[in-house]
Amino acid sequence: MATPSSPSETDRERAAAALVRSTGALSTTATSRMETDLAWFRHLSADDRSWVGLIVQAGVKGFVDWYSHGSEPEPAGSALAAAVFGAAPRALTGVISLQQTVELVKLSLRVVETSIDDIIDPADSADVHAAVLRYAREVAFATAEVYARAAEMRGAWDARLEALVVDSVLRGEADEEVMSRASALGWSALGDVAVVLGRVPAQRTETDVFAEARRLARASGMDALCAAQGERLVVLLGDVKEAGDAALSVAELFGDGPIVVGPVADGLDHAHLSARAALAAYRAAAGWPDAPRPVRSSELLPERVLAGDGHARRHVVEEIYLPLVQARGTLIETLTAYVDSGGSIEATGRTLFVHPNTVRYRLKQVAQLTGFSPSDPRDAFVLQIALVLGRQSGRADSL
Repeated sequence: MATPSSPSETDRERAAAALVRSTGALSTTATSRMETDLAWFRHLSADDRSWVGLIVQAGVKGFVDWYSHGSEPEPAGSALAAAVFGAAPRALTGVISLQQTVELVKLSLRVVETSIDDIIDPADSADVHAAVLRYAREVAFATAEVYARAAEMRGAWDARLEALVVDSVLRGEADEEVMSRASALGWSALGDVAVVLGRVPAQRTETDVFAEARRLARASGMDALCAAQGERLVVLLGDVKEAGDAALSVAELFGDGPIVVGPVADGLDHAHLSARAALAAYRAAAGWPDAPRPVRSSELLPERVLAGDGHARRHVVEEIYLPLVQARGTLIETLTAYVDSGGSIEATGRTLFVHPNTVRYRLKQVAQLTGFSPSDPRDAFVLQIALVLGRQSGRADSL
């Protein structure tokens, strides 16, 4: 039994000619249907409705032209995207959604399909119906391609803008323009901020890491801005309650090596203060191999001092040494004797001619005043550096 033959060239030419003659009427019908069938279309501006109308007309004309040329080979995605969407500006992808564009295309081809039997010879109807289905499939792929490219371009632009915003914040240049750009990126935090630094993770794209950072931050009630600076990943967190907890919520993002968080700063315009401490601590973190991940910049004070961080040096003198001096009494004398004795309570008591319990009481006062306990090896290291820097500063003599 012979298989049905495809329409002859004469039949196809006859059907194509009928479609060409009806192109205007089909486009007009499709445009009218948009007004009645698509509620969102009526809310567009006059310019946007005009551009959408061009897309619909291009879709109808594209099918007619394709069929008139034999519908072989099947329309390629890029060529079809250019034919159907080329007349509209790229900005239109930000006005109507992918779902709405699909509705437009479906409506256009539905108009063509329902009109076929009225404008085509019955003998050619089956072939044209089949062609409409093939064309609709390719238009769907072309539509997805247009929106995928638009999304990719927006993503690349957003990444560049975000990097500029973060860089400006780190340099202390968070003016109104930077604030506006941050807002455009979704930053809405009005509370305290903190900067977290670490190594960029291996085998993960920036887009993936940044998206995960925002997800983790939102889950903890915070905003996030991210940037990759060489091998260093910078995450700026907003609406921070406590710096250590905030850094811990995004710690899984970072690669191997230290993760450092700066102190909490008052708003985005003061975030450079957190960044400055975090950067200094990150550079000095190798000096404490056993540091926790994440570690606060304040926990790396001695390493920062030894690395030449002037801000850390002033902090140690003003926040640790001078309060001990201003307390008068014998706290400085007791702490010095305790350090010189190698941390022995009894030896310190013998040096000062006081009872060991008196030494313990004074050392407890030192811990309460400075936040660093002389009996803890790490804290004792900080206090010893504070004594050295304080003496070098000569500040005690002026009090």
